[in-house]
Amino acid sequence: MDLRKIKKLIDLLEESNLSEIEIKEGEESVRLARAPKGLPAAPTVVHTVAAAPMPAVPMPMHSPTEAATGGSKSAADPNQGLPDGHVVRSPMVGTFYASAAPDKPAFVTVGATVKAGDTLGIIEAMKMFNPIEADVSGTVLAIQCESGQPVEFDQPLFVIG
Repeated sequence: MDLRKIKKLIDLLEESNLSEIEIKEGEESVRLARAPKGLPAAPTVVHTVAAAPMPAVPMPMHSPTEAATGGSKSAADPNQGLPDGHVVRSPMVGTFYASAAPDKPAFVTVGATVKAGDTLGIIEAMKMFNPIEADVSGTVLAIQCESGQPVEFDQPLFVIG
């Protein structure tokens, strides 16, 4: 694949809200993935021949204390303004929906009691609807986005206390 095409793909990735692009031309394949926030901003380039399997992109691992608090605290604290509790973050880029259909009630509201595994909302990405489930039991203390709103990877969606 031509290096100029790869550079154009990198520019497209940087200018868009996309987190990943994969292009196949004949037997060649290029996959570009944007690093999650907190890692270097340069996109990862993986160039392979189609016969070779695509390697998995490593995801950053949080320590148990960071996972319990929703990530490490820094001067630009992403949890600033959120109530204390477990933060449920977006696992992907897409469009958030609070209910299964526009005429249906929201899955949860502030003050609702949820159990681990309960559906909190849905994120649509590439025409696929992905349920966002509670990973802890408790009470919904805050909902950080509105139905139909675009969301970014790792964006706080809910706080459960």
